[in-house]
Amino acid sequence: MKYFISLILFISTCLGVSGQGLVEFRGVGRTGIYDETGLLKSWPEEGPELLLKIEGVGKGYSQPVLYNNVIYVTGIKHDTMDVVSAYDMDGRLLWDRVYARSWIRTYPDTRSTPTIEDGKIYLAGGMGEVVSIDAKTGNILWSVNALKNYKGEYLTWGIAESVLLTDKAVIYTTGGELTSVVAFDKNNGGLLWKTKSLGGPMAYASSILINKGQLKIILAQTAKDLIAINADSGDILWNFGLAKFHPGTFGKGTNTNIPLYRDNEIFVTSGYNHYAVMLSMADDCKSVSLKWKNDTLDTHHGGVVLVDGNIYGSNWLNNSRGNWVSLDWDTGKVNWETKWFNKGSIISADGLLYCYEEKMGNLALVEPTPEEFRVISSFKINEGKGPHWAHPAIYDGKLFIRHGEVVMVFNVKA
Repeated sequence: MKYFISLILFISTCLGVSGQGLVEFRGVGRTGIYDETGLLKSWPEEGPELLLKIEGVGKGYSQPVLYNNVIYVTGIKHDTMDVVSAYDMDGRLLWDRVYARSWIRTYPDTRSTPTIEDGKIYLAGGMGEVVSIDAKTGNILWSVNALKNYKGEYLTWGIAESVLLTDKAVIYTTGGELTSVVAFDKNNGGLLWKTKSLGGPMAYASSILINKGQLKIILAQTAKDLIAINADSGDILWNFGLAKFHPGTFGKGTNTNIPLYRDNEIFVTSGYNHYAVMLSMADDCKSVSLKWKNDTLDTHHGGVVLVDGNIYGSNWLNNSRGNWVSLDWDTGKVNWETKWFNKGSIISADGLLYCYEEKMGNLALVEPTPEEFRVISSFKINEGKGPHWAHPAIYDGKLFIRHGEVVMVFNVKA
């Protein structure tokens, strides 16, 4: 794909923290693009070779990640506790550690994917704790009750953020009337800065970090706004009201997906018949304007990817149904909308899409093209229970799939 190499170069030079030594939710720069090559271009009918199955990891919707050849995954164990576990590549448990109280209401399964850098794991707990853990031993290095200490406010389904790292800080969105976003020192959990409050609860989306010359910018979301923050000072550069693009009352404020960023443009989508919006940021990074809006690609919580100038993801027809969609990045024009089993999550690697349907667990290898939803191969994930909400991940030629309490690792190296 002619844009694929340029996209990876863009990611490595223009997005936040360097991918070297860092693993986090949705891959390099949180784009959903995994920097892998030499992968299978089709799968056998029964799917790629299953290398490993790990059971009993705890109930969760978070991604498994691979760091220094160790699998890290979070899940509920001991009934109500968020636990992070470390497994070797033979599936042996190295350690597990209770790090927080799990979410207490509907869909309590653990949502926070580990963010790991320099041998340290950073996590958000189900009730608002922010925690640092030694990746080798599982020892807790520090813990801060961010929600309580900074009077945060959550929405109906609780907390789903995977914390973001900058050079010095761990970034967490509290929402509420005291502050909107806080930054903790990576080394000791001390407060580095907090933004002023723009009001409204936290959303369910994780943040991203972008570079504009010497300026590092955090893009965070609350239930009301997309917020651009100076990563060094905590000063708000601008905020854009998202709630006005949420017609009706059902799902209002439910911002769920990491935004996509390219060349001063920012794409934001969420479900519930919300409009997807493309924003254009001024060269001085002090304002944004609406470029276009689209009422077709309202992605529930499965993420979106940008490949060759087109956006790919699934939309929301209701909480149980959705189609797959492609949009043109520049215009917002719908390339296609296709029914394929159900809505779900999406990532990309080596120029192809990996689409993981959430209801029955169908997983497809798809050619990204603006002409049609072109499935190359597919198979079904039969292990595990509950909705297939965890996003796939790819490391070292291996496809990581999590369904409930089961993690599966498939060989997708050609």
